[in-house]
Amino acid sequence: MSQPSAFDLQATIARLFVYPVKSCAGVELDEMLLTETGLEFDRAWMVVDAQGEFVSQRELPRMALIRPQMKHTEVVLRAPGMLALHLAFDRVEQPVRVRVWKDEVAAYDMGDIAAQWFSDFLSEPGKPQTLRLVRFDPEHRRLSSLKWTDGVEALNQFADGFPLLVASEGSIAELNERLAAAGHGPVGIERFRPNIVLAGIESHDEDRVDALHVTTGEGEAELRPVKPCTRCPIPDIDPATALSSPEVGDMLRTYRADARVDGGITFGMNCIVVQGVEHMLKVGQVVGANYRFE
Repeated sequence: MSQPSAFDLQATIARLFVYPVKSCAGVELDEMLLTETGLEFDRAWMVVDAQGEFVSQRELPRMALIRPQMKHTEVVLRAPGMLALHLAFDRVEQPVRVRVWKDEVAAYDMGDIAAQWFSDFLSEPGKPQTLRLVRFDPEHRRLSSLKWTDGVEALNQFADGFPLLVASEGSIAELNERLAAAGHGPVGIERFRPNIVLAGIESHDEDRVDALHVTTGEGEAELRPVKPCTRCPIPDIDPATALSSPEVGDMLRTYRADARVDGGITFGMNCIVVQGVEHMLKVGQVVGANYRFE
């Protein structure tokens, strides 16, 4: 195992988040199992419309108010004004085909009760929604972009495109300093939906490293940053209220245009799992990294 002193910079894992249902609220945990598709149960479920196309906070911001809780054998979903919805880890219904971005993937429908629950909560007056909840079929191989992974076959479930998203406390601190200078209040890193939040590094150092070497109880895990995360309007949505206002996106546009993605606005790095499958990631673990020189 590499010694932390051998690296250009040393960080620690400050926070861990998993998002069981794509585009719903995250669950913050002290430890989480690393799998080849990212953190266990991350984006394992997804909400689709009547055509089998995924929906997200982009169209239905109230998804931010659906809060999962991880139990031993199930995930429990709660939302304002709704009875809790219990989803057993080992129970699905009929197989279906659904779409997430450009990918058609195999999944399992979660049944009529779950479908009604999401349809009821996410419908607005005069805008009824016909929605279904599906679970990713673990036998399906959905690959991250081979262009960005340099040909490495990195699997993910219903995530936008990569197994993990890494951001840092330094990056959100810089954004909040800029927001404060413009007369706006601070925002939480939850708006950016990271899986791993690093402490102890400078703002956006996660953009500049070639690999993250995590010292776990089972040995060294290696996570490779491969693509800057291009931001959509979701960071403008307050996860506590599901209300949107433009100041976060407006501020990011003043300093986060990224030539690596044709001038797109980026925050955080998409990563793939190089080694460490079945290792436990835990808050407080040491992360070493070297700067990448193009």
